[in-house]
Amino acid sequence: MIHILGESNSLFNQYLAEIRDEVVQKDRFRFRRNLERVGEIFAYEISKELPYKNKEITTSLGVAKMRVLEQQPVLATILRAGLPLHQGLLNCFDQAENCFISAYRKYDPNGDFHIDFQYIASPLLDNKVVILSDPMLATGSSMEVGYHALLEKGEPSHIHLVSLIASKQGLDYILDKLPNDKVTLWIGAVDPEMTPKSYIVPGLGDAGDLAYGPKIDSKEIVPHTHF
Repeated sequence: MIHILGESNSLFNQYLAEIRDEVVQKDRFRFRRNLERVGEIFAYEISKELPYKNKEITTSLGVAKMRVLEQQPVLATILRAGLPLHQGLLNCFDQAENCFISAYRKYDPNGDFHIDFQYIASPLLDNKVVILSDPMLATGSSMEVGYHALLEKGEPSHIHLVSLIASKQGLDYILDKLPNDKVTLWIGAVDPEMTPKSYIVPGLGDAGDLAYGPKIDSKEIVPHTHF
């Protein structure tokens, strides 16, 4: 199942507009905070799909019968771009366990790239609901790598995949590669194109760089001379 939040009029689209805006993006704090805000909205929408149980809550005047979560989900993200979006989810699911996946684009000499998975720090995931977030779903390869990395830590009961912006190609790729019966996709907007280097158009740019500053390419590093 796919949920595209930007197709309905809501405050979500105001935050998404600011996240895309190249002028607003110059304020890194605001960029990160807006990613947090949309993460909080994603969390609220996902919470409607989770299992609940009855619980009696004692107040100062009596007992209230309430519906509360049966279990907190596990929140997973792909470093480093996913951190602000992850924090927004964590602001709402504030008792959740957390999982962090290190994966990045490794470019070949001919300009092509593959996703290099390095490590995962995660609790056991058997029979747990997992929410895996990554701001951009371009080719879909990072999300696919993240999904399979999760399975190394157990068999979740369900996985919710969260991306702020997806390319049409990446969305189709994920729908083809991952099992529809155990995966739900939550997308902010779907954009029609990608550049030759697989950046989404119109997209928003490099989310990690905009949030935390540009990174140095390994080929640009000058080795230190030791005496």
